[in-house]
Amino acid sequence: MADDLLPPESTNAQSNAAAYSVSELAGALKRTLETTYDHVRLRGEVSKVTRHASGHVYLTIKDDKAAIDGVIWKGNVSRLQAQPEHGLEVIVTGKITTFPASSKYQIVIEAMEVAGVGALLAQLDRIKKKLHAEGLFDPALKKALPYAPRTIGVITSPTGAVIRDILHRIRDRWPCRVIVWPVVVQGETAAPQVIHALRGFHTDPALPRPDVIIVARGGGSVEDLWAFNNEDLARTVHACTIPIISAVGHETDTTLIDYVSDRRAPTPTGAAEMATPVLGELRAFTADLERRRQGTMARLLETRRERLTMLARALPKPLDLIDSAQQRLDYVAHRLGGGLLQNLNLHQTAYVRVSGRFSPGLLERPRQLKHTQLAQLAHRLDLAVARRVTLAESHARLPSLTTRMDAALTRTVTRSGERLPELAKRLGEAMTRTLSQRTEQLKRLEQLRVSLDPDRPLNTGFARVNRADGALVTSPAGIAPGEALVLTFKNHETLGVIAHGDGPPPVAARSEAPKPHPSHKPASAKPKPPSPDQGSLF
Repeated sequence: MADDLLPPESTNAQSNAAAYSVSELAGALKRTLETTYDHVRLRGEVSKVTRHASGHVYLTIKDDKAAIDGVIWKGNVSRLQAQPEHGLEVIVTGKITTFPASSKYQIVIEAMEVAGVGALLAQLDRIKKKLHAEGLFDPALKKALPYAPRTIGVITSPTGAVIRDILHRIRDRWPCRVIVWPVVVQGETAAPQVIHALRGFHTDPALPRPDVIIVARGGGSVEDLWAFNNEDLARTVHACTIPIISAVGHETDTTLIDYVSDRRAPTPTGAAEMATPVLGELRAFTADLERRRQGTMARLLETRRERLTMLARALPKPLDLIDSAQQRLDYVAHRLGGGLLQNLNLHQTAYVRVSGRFSPGLLERPRQLKHTQLAQLAHRLDLAVARRVTLAESHARLPSLTTRMDAALTRTVTRSGERLPELAKRLGEAMTRTLSQRTEQLKRLEQLRVSLDPDRPLNTGFARVNRADGALVTSPAGIAPGEALVLTFKNHETLGVIAHGDGPPPVAARSEAPKPHPSHKPASAKPKPPSPDQGSLF
């Protein structure tokens, strides 16, 4: 090592010593540092992180007294246990080297790990405050979970107890389609894989779009769950349009996606219960609704039947209406034959009486007229008999008419029953409007009561003046010198005083007497005697 620092041609004469070139000296220093410090573990705080377009990462590691530049080559960035972030306290492993172009020494980092749980929590707190300031934790942005999902997406490890618990719980509660997107749930590749899975459920045309997504992982330490504290993952979860349930760790574990997801489950099994209803309970609830519907319909039909029966009792029977008309028809038809014969006899008698006054030649014409009248009467008789036959046929058709009347009555009752839901709805709306009006009226009356409260002015510094008997004093003209007065202040605190003609009255002891009530007795009533537990004011 010491030989590297000697000049190429050494001589004792200082003036004859060969000079180093800058490149030779830089190379010798580089070899010396890399040989001496080829494996170094360094602890410090990360700052000035720069990710170059080439993929290399340049940073500075510092403490309270010194700082050293560092570089992470592109091939080692993805293999780091912890990604460099500003303000993160880390322990890095690498070798010390120099950068000859700027005469600086630096550390080439090959491994990086977080210095402790405290540093992780501090970094998590910084990210949490940043996202909270941007509004990603706003409860108003949370999406509601579907009640009965048809497809559920699960992002978790394909091995382990988590996926088995979720599938078993979903199968018991709500058998539906479950799509499992396998990912790594620990390490540096976990967050990118979960982000890819969330975006894949949105954009992959080969997969059906799930109604809800469960991001699940078992319990572990802070370092094990650190992948779910990734800022990019939190932003992806917030931007997801599908409701997301976070089920990372146990109930006491909290990660960053728990704050941005739509619902947080204490365990993966709890996430399955949140995402699905219980099929048995839903069936029981549906059966109960069906039973209640059938009972309601049965009661409605019974009510309609009773109402129809009451209406039918108020209506006259169709047979009663027809029997009376039938009786009148029979009576008139019975008298029709005798009336015709009697009418014929009367006309015959008149004819004989009149025909004796004329010659036989003159009688021929009246006889022809008589035959004409007889023909007309016979025709009328035939018409009457035909009407009687028609009435008999109508009587035979009476049952059919009764059936048609019953059908018409049933249709009328049915149409009236169809209007009942509309009338019930209108009745509910009317009741709601009435209650709203009564509520507003009650509020106005309450405001009026508060404005007329006699104790209200006492709260603003006023006092009420009463005589010893409780009578209210409204004017100083009614106060006699030496008269005992009671002043009432806020919170019903009272003060007894004696009115004087000149000067301020002496103040008596303050007491917590009950609120005096104005007396409704005449002014000439005698004053009440003083209370035994309070001295007389006279």
